[in-house]
Amino acid sequence: MEQLARAGLSPGLMSAGLGSVPAVQSYLDISQGNRVFDSLYDGRLPELRAGADRIEGWPAVVSRAESAPADIVPGLLRSSLRRSGLRTAAPPGLGSAAVVAAGTAGRLARSTGNGSVEVRAASPRRLRALAAGLRRDDLLIAIEQPPPASDRALAIGIAGRGFSGNLTSDSTRLAGYVLSTDVAPTILHRLGVGVPSEMLGEPIRTEGGVDPGAVESLGDRMAAVPERREPVIGLGLLVWLLALALLVAATRGRAARFGVRLAGLSVVYLPLVLLLGAALEPSRGAEQLLAIAGAPLLGLVTVRVLGGYPALAVASALTVLAYAIDAIAGSPLTALSLLGPNPVLGVRFYGIGNELEALLAVLVVAGTGAMLTGLAPRQRASHCAAVFLAVGLAFGLVFAAGRFGADVGAAIVLPFGSAVAAYLVAVRRRRRALLVAAAPLAAVAALALADLLSGANAHLTRSVFDAGGLGDLADVAQRRLQLSAHSFVRPFVLVFMPLVLVGAGLAIAGRSRIAAWLRGLPAMRAGLWGALAATLVGTLANDSGAIVLEIGAVYLLVFTGFAWAEGRIAGTARPID
Repeated sequence: MEQLARAGLSPGLMSAGLGSVPAVQSYLDISQGNRVFDSLYDGRLPELRAGADRIEGWPAVVSRAESAPADIVPGLLRSSLRRSGLRTAAPPGLGSAAVVAAGTAGRLARSTGNGSVEVRAASPRRLRALAAGLRRDDLLIAIEQPPPASDRALAIGIAGRGFSGNLTSDSTRLAGYVLSTDVAPTILHRLGVGVPSEMLGEPIRTEGGVDPGAVESLGDRMAAVPERREPVIGLGLLVWLLALALLVAATRGRAARFGVRLAGLSVVYLPLVLLLGAALEPSRGAEQLLAIAGAPLLGLVTVRVLGGYPALAVASALTVLAYAIDAIAGSPLTALSLLGPNPVLGVRFYGIGNELEALLAVLVVAGTGAMLTGLAPRQRASHCAAVFLAVGLAFGLVFAAGRFGADVGAAIVLPFGSAVAAYLVAVRRRRRALLVAAAPLAAVAALALADLLSGANAHLTRSVFDAGGLGDLADVAQRRLQLSAHSFVRPFVLVFMPLVLVGAGLAIAGRSRIAAWLRGLPAMRAGLWGALAATLVGTLANDSGAIVLEIGAVYLLVFTGFAWAEGRIAGTARPID
């Protein structure tokens, strides 16, 4: 980064692909301004070699691109420039990077003549000379040779009029970070050429001043996120389970209810503590200690001060509100949290990801049930239904709106779960039940209107409303279903999915006992059923369905365990009709 800054370029990091991809795929993604996961192609990337005037093996690349459920057009950058009378060239000896300069037929030009775009290799010293020689609207884009090191992004620098800070784009909204698919729209935008609809990247711009240290710090934290997820989160859960088992054994079960409450509150507070870790950016050991000790400490204070369902309600509210506030502020902490969208994978760069959607769905819906049960136990059923709907719609819009959480699934999952809870708590009001069923549709419509009016250019607007007809909408649906199905065969998922299935089987077998724990607590019962419905819908609606199911199951277990621990007081709180 320092070398780029000293050479006169605005520095940044560039996502080289969706997951780990070979160098040629990164160059193809630049040339087409679009990308999908490798698993969505019918076959592997073929061998490519730059010949005298064409890329050998190009027909196989085109055939592979046509198999993907998306508008993938290799060579679209050069073809777009050529239609405007501009040339693109790559000198001999460039290697796989010449793919960037290839057209849709795989042809290459070796000299631009009086043309506009040239792809070439350059050393840091040469970059300084090139940057110093820029004139008027000239643009210099320097990209580190792919592929990047494990869990790292590529260095990128841009020099030219208008570039005087760290790089960013509307694709990431993360200062210091851009996508490989943003390069082509940046070039076309500078040359006054319209960006084709098949390109989903956004023009790169700069924010603030040139600060290579900030970019390097961002890269270090982003690289640490995937490395620390399992050691920090997994170890924390394991330690709490072992501590619970020891407590139960040492007290011969007398402290079991207290232990279940404390362990459950620790799990509820864990995302909040991880958000604090994103703010502090501690070492791995310090972040482990923060998670393992910090969440139980918060849980202990809460359960001692409030006790019972009020403690669960407050813990859920604090965690949900913290992420909502951060989302409204632009996700500066969520993006770098261990439960955040994990930008290193190249999928999501701001707002909440599927992991957070899964746990927030339970915390919002079931947490509302805990709030009504513990803090407002004598509310009328109609008032409880109104609270469920209001909370679900409010947080659904916050976590789904393009300007905030930018997770379209939240606009479906949260209102739907809350609608189910509202229906169950006010089941006698049949007309209201029809209105409740329409809540998710109303939320999606409100989200669409908010995104269009605010110009958020969010995922919903770009992938659905900008789709070129029913065919493109079908591609979006197919892509999500394929990715969701693929998520169920990942090794990490296969380890824990049997536990989820066993838990589901036990819950079904013991449903009468669970009903007894919730007898006299209709709001809590409705909240649990609504959270279950939200989890199941989220599993079907998201492209990481298995992860949503597993995380949702963990949080449903927490609330069910809390219901067991509080079961002895059932019958003391009942909404009044």
